[in-house]
Amino acid sequence: MMNPGHLDLFRAVLRHGGMTKAAAALGIGQPHISRAIAQLEADVGFDLFVRGHGSATPTREGEAFAREVERSYAGLEHLRDVAREIRDVGTGPLRIACQPSLAASLLPRAIRRLSAECPGARVAVHVPSPDTIWSWVASGQCEIGLVRPRSGIAGVTCEPFLSVDAVCALPRHHALARRAVVTIQDLAGETLIAGAPGAFQGEFERLLIGGGIAPRFPFMAQYTAARCGLVAEGLGLAIVDPVPARALAHLPIVLRPFEPCLPIETVLIGPKGRPPDHMAGRLVALLAAERDALIADAAPHRCSTR
Repeated sequence: MMNPGHLDLFRAVLRHGGMTKAAAALGIGQPHISRAIAQLEADVGFDLFVRGHGSATPTREGEAFAREVERSYAGLEHLRDVAREIRDVGTGPLRIACQPSLAASLLPRAIRRLSAECPGARVAVHVPSPDTIWSWVASGQCEIGLVRPRSGIAGVTCEPFLSVDAVCALPRHHALARRAVVTIQDLAGETLIAGAPGAFQGEFERLLIGGGIAPRFPFMAQYTAARCGLVAEGLGLAIVDPVPARALAHLPIVLRPFEPCLPIETVLIGPKGRPPDHMAGRLVALLAAERDALIADAAPHRCSTR
């Protein structure tokens, strides 16, 4: 078996035109190179060089062998390039499934920072239904998911990511807009806009019933932006996620803290048994950094991780 180190020295002799010159360029002794070339010639079974005074001219066999060596080294360089690309930009697009509340703000900011660190990075963002987010991550179709929590889902890892306290969205000139805080009792007699059926909406309705308030939900909209749009048209009040709601400053609505506290949870999920690759791990770290910045900016609104 040929010694790869001998092949490196063979290439050096070719490049520098002699063993003495190669030894000087590499900072090693000329006898070391001579012994390595002699051993390589013994391994291949023919002379590689015609030795002269301070020079080494490749034989015809040596020239033919050199061409094959260069092809092999070109292949190794290609492998190095491939490895570098995998390390820097991953094996393909990094696929993320994200709920709407974070898909328009926090996630894009994290992706911008990832792109600045890794200019060749490719990222695919999907904003499907919550059921689909859980399904795609469990099946490995997406490497990262940001979604509302639920139990009993196999095939995923899950960790808390963000918890924010819900706020009340009101028309700008509504009487309750003058309040510093809107309470459950303040909603008595008000027309309300429901969210999609689920844990959050169910908890809100339990608070209403517990406060002796008969819920009035003539309108329903799944996402915060749609509920705030209905509020802006004067169709009612809504209890919403403050993260996307604060991005709707162009609407004639105001947001007020809501009591009692009604947390809105987001978890970060990944495929079970598949540790995140370098790119996914880096994006998770950047998502955490953006989350922490969001918490710091929204401290007066009691936004926190839990």
